[in-house]
Amino acid sequence: MDRKFRFGVVGESIRSGADLAGTARRAEELGYDVLVLRDHFVTEPFGDQLAPMVALASAASVTSTLRLGTMVLANDYRHPVMLAKEAATLDHLSGGRFELGVGAGWLREEYEAAGMPFDRAGARVGRLEESLTILRSLLAGQKTAFTGDHYRIDGLTAFPVPGHRPPLVVGAGSRRMLGIAGRHADTAGILPRALPEGAISEEVTERLPDTIARKVGWVRDAAGERDVELSMMVTPTFGADPRRAAARVAVLRGWGTSAADLVLDMPSQFVGPPEHIAEQMLTRRDRFGFTYYQVSDEVMEEFAPVVALLTG
Repeated sequence: MDRKFRFGVVGESIRSGADLAGTARRAEELGYDVLVLRDHFVTEPFGDQLAPMVALASAASVTSTLRLGTMVLANDYRHPVMLAKEAATLDHLSGGRFELGVGAGWLREEYEAAGMPFDRAGARVGRLEESLTILRSLLAGQKTAFTGDHYRIDGLTAFPVPGHRPPLVVGAGSRRMLGIAGRHADTAGILPRALPEGAISEEVTERLPDTIARKVGWVRDAAGERDVELSMMVTPTFGADPRRAAARVAVLRGWGTSAADLVLDMPSQFVGPPEHIAEQMLTRRDRFGFTYYQVSDEVMEEFAPVVALLTG
């Protein structure tokens, strides 16, 4: 049986409490399932951000059905014991509506601005995997003891104990990270790979169908019999003619007009009128398994008809 679609709004342009409340309420009215916030304290490349955990607690107070998530917290910025405490509290305050997204951290400039060591990828990823083990245990209400290369926990429990463990979301682009997502996450967010120098790859090949299929395969192989939801942040481009819309995307991304055919088939790009985009999503659910899509709040009004077509 196919998973049902879910749709999230990424709070890209939220700069104030008023923005936050308005966006959360409007996302709920439009039928979106989740509001997610990023985790950065430098302005570039996503603009200034509110602190996600505090902001989501506020968003919970002005909504009733909208789920609330992080996309994704940098593991190195918080010890997993403190994060489990905050996640359990936010889940409690929201009535069980919280989804905890965590990643290994990738933005070197941010680490350096804060005076944090930007360790090699292997160390950051190793810390993340240990952290996920600890988080799963604490948020499941278990008394937790753990000794690893990076963390040592000696008989702690989390309070308040969630009625159900909040879903764990892992954003991943490399083979090792995707395997970790498959083993530990409830939702795997498929991303372009992070580069050693502290950026996200802009290579066209990272966005092509064969690459995405290979990444999905790594998640599935690691998950075994576990049913892991597949997620992706996508960029919809609306227009009556899908090919012309794809050509606009190719030019804006610096790939050239000759890449329009590639854009039409990219799993992260949806072009054309809402009805066409909805059909693309159905096709790609069958082809890759993606059922949870996130869009920027800047296009949530324009994208709402797609949500209605696939969830109404």
